[in-house]
Amino acid sequence: MPFFVGITGASGSVIGTTLAYQLSKFDRVFLCFTKTGHKVAQEEVAEIPNSSNITLLDEEDLFSPISSGSFTLKGTIIAPCSMGTLGRIANGISTNLIERAADVALKERRWPLILVPRETPFNVIHLENMLKLAKLGVHIVPPVLTFYHRPESVEDMVNFIVGKILDIIGIENSLYKRWGE
Repeated sequence: MPFFVGITGASGSVIGTTLAYQLSKFDRVFLCFTKTGHKVAQEEVAEIPNSSNITLLDEEDLFSPISSGSFTLKGTIIAPCSMGTLGRIANGISTNLIERAADVALKERRWPLILVPRETPFNVIHLENMLKLAKLGVHIVPPVLTFYHRPESVEDMVNFIVGKILDIIGIENSLYKRWGE
């Protein structure tokens, strides 16, 4: 079964592209950018991963198999997830393929559904939407900086977050130094 990775218009597209590349080492990946997500990725110089296991999807293609509850995935990850996308997911509104993929994961109770919200600071509406989704079983994984693994580069910090996402999915990895290593 494949994975789905959505990249929205928040900063941090390198997290989603790195994740898609890492997942493609294990299985097929469907990758979808919002229009703004693609522009942000170009601005941040996040490269679209080159792998025969990655299939790019159009955010407007609601006829994609991803839109159907009968199509199964190993996981749905939106990284980065803008607050607009998170809010629409929390309220059952699907305006594009990324939001529909999350809606399908919620309605079919297909886990994991992982959202990597990229905003700071959070306002009360953001926090309430994240709490609503967390109560439904969604993993909320903000890309919080850590220093115990002594990062030496932005890549080290990205790999920490990607490694944590892979941990949630159950994929062993050595992308970051774990506590006590």
